[in-house]
Amino acid sequence: MIETLVGFAAFILLAFLRIPLAIAMTIVGFLGFGHMVNINASLAMVGQVTYETGLAYSLSVIPLFILMGNLIVRAKLAEELFRAAYAFVGHWRGGLAMSTIVASGGFGAICGSAIATTATFSQIAEPSMRKFGYKPSLIAGTIASGGTLGILIPPSLVFVIYGIMTEESIGKLFIAGILPGILAIGFLCGAIFYVVRRDPLAGPKGERQGWAVRLASLRRVWAVVLLFVVILGGIYAGIFTATEGAGIGAGGALIFALVLGKMRLRDLVEVFVQSATMAAGLFLILVGATIFTNFVNLTTMPYDLVALIQGANMAPVMVVLMICLVYLVLGTAMEELSMIALTVPLFYPIVTDLGYSGIWFGVIVAVVCQIGLTTPPVGINIFVVKSVMKDLPLREAFRGTWPFNAALVLLLLLLVFVPGIATLLVENVR
Repeated sequence: MIETLVGFAAFILLAFLRIPLAIAMTIVGFLGFGHMVNINASLAMVGQVTYETGLAYSLSVIPLFILMGNLIVRAKLAEELFRAAYAFVGHWRGGLAMSTIVASGGFGAICGSAIATTATFSQIAEPSMRKFGYKPSLIAGTIASGGTLGILIPPSLVFVIYGIMTEESIGKLFIAGILPGILAIGFLCGAIFYVVRRDPLAGPKGERQGWAVRLASLRRVWAVVLLFVVILGGIYAGIFTATEGAGIGAGGALIFALVLGKMRLRDLVEVFVQSATMAAGLFLILVGATIFTNFVNLTTMPYDLVALIQGANMAPVMVVLMICLVYLVLGTAMEELSMIALTVPLFYPIVTDLGYSGIWFGVIVAVVCQIGLTTPPVGINIFVVKSVMKDLPLREAFRGTWPFNAALVLLLLLLVFVPGIATLLVENVR
């Protein structure tokens, strides 16, 4: 236990010194493993982890889904999603903001990245909401919170990382995220309704569109719907695995990007380089987290935590609530992938030992990561929005996220007390 606490303290110190989190985890894990065994064994472990991570077939799903998301962005299909959502609800008070949430959910279904979703809709939705006089804090809160749907609605990179670390089925995790993702869209739209009910000037009504325009807008989003149905439907039916689905999705996105005339062949090089860079960063985090986890597993901390919880004789739901609280606190200071890499090896055995489903816990982890993406002081999604809304004070931007964070906390509590929401669809997956 003492060795692990020292290791965590060292990691936090390196993080405060602005050492990249992946590097910090690698350093602490390497030195800790060397202390527990010997340096030669630690060197061998680092080499083996790096080699196996780079060649792992299961990890090929990461660059493939990243490539699919980047191709969809270049094909400008996100703009069509926003127009379709706006055609139906844009004339409501706060309708433009609700359109952003709905379109973000649709885009998240083919992207998987919260940052990419936020960056995309910062460019698409922000000008429209400014045009109709939306309150800047509501604009920032809507776009940042809508972007978080990219890690809950499948395919989600958070589910991929969690599934690889816990050896849970990535396909089942994707299916488990569908109902919570739909609920998240509803809860976030409810937050907008609450804001505009209190302050009608925060989200004025947009222009009403006729049914001809609405039906035409639906015809323009067929590519997004087709990709989502093929990928999730194939996984659900057991036709192909999540990795194979990622390959099919990336291939389909490439075809749509070229056929729909939104991207030129010379743009492909930039897309591939961008995707490779993003994937390399994620692989670096995975390598560092695995090295750190190997060190933690040599100590008695995982077993001590289980014994401590069992000795406390607390109700299982109270243990889960305490774990969620830890995640919410960590989310204020860490980005989501590093947080998952550090904590899942500790908490997953505890949760499953209490009798909970590992698939359900994966959904819980995704929701707490959503909240962390818009919580100060880190709140990465807010900084992405701020890069577009340069005139918006950071304090005002974070103030705009609190109704949305409150809505996601309510969703989290609902999933904790009604676990069947996350596991209902999974029961029929082959």
